Amino acid sequence: RAREDAGRAPSLEALQQSLANFDGCRLKFTAKNLVFADGNPQAKIMLVGEAPGRDEDLEGRPFVGKAGQLLDRMLASIELDRTKVYIANVIYWRPPGNRTPTPMETEICRPFIERQIALVDPDILVFLGGVSAKSFLAGPDGILRLRGKWTEWTIPGGRTIPALPMLHPAYLLRQPAQKKLAWRDLLSLKKRASEMNLIGSSA
Repeated sequence: RAREDAGRAPSLEALQQSLANFDGCRLKFTAKNLVFADGNPQAKIMLVGEAPGRDEDLEGRPFVGKAGQLLDRMLASIELDRTKVYIANVIYWRPPGNRTPTPMETEICRPFIERQIALVDPDILVFLGGVSAKSFLAGPDGILRLRGKWTEWTIPGGRTIPALPMLHPAYLLRQPAQKKLAWRDLLSLKKRASEMNLIGSSA
């Protein structure tokens, strides 16, 4: 049913309404709010995180807590902000206690996030964190092996675009020593986006 509901949505607004009416994911019944997206739907850079946390569940927007504040600083360091990117999550409802989403929950939500990407039709995808990266990139590798390596992802029914797995800001808050890796990945994102004329040229 998720695939049917998602596939029928002709717009982001219709997709959000379809999710609001969808009862196939049990997380909906323990969460306070549907967390659909933030940022600019016309943006050419789309970031896909993992799942909402407590603050996101309360506000109904992704990346508004401490991890979101760090994400804003990370974006600002390469001349981006929420008016220039579009942000969503693989999972649309907060897992109880902020636990990692189960493979079943990820699979149930997959048709919706794939349709959301197709409707936005970005030129670059950024997968934030292991759950996001492994949802889209088949294989056994974890995020520490995947991060920083450009790959390609084919939009369902559409074109193939560059994609970059990166460390999740929440992980960086727990492991601040890894911020140096995140900085390398941000510079790589800035370089690729500059080459594609999506942001100003690098200095």
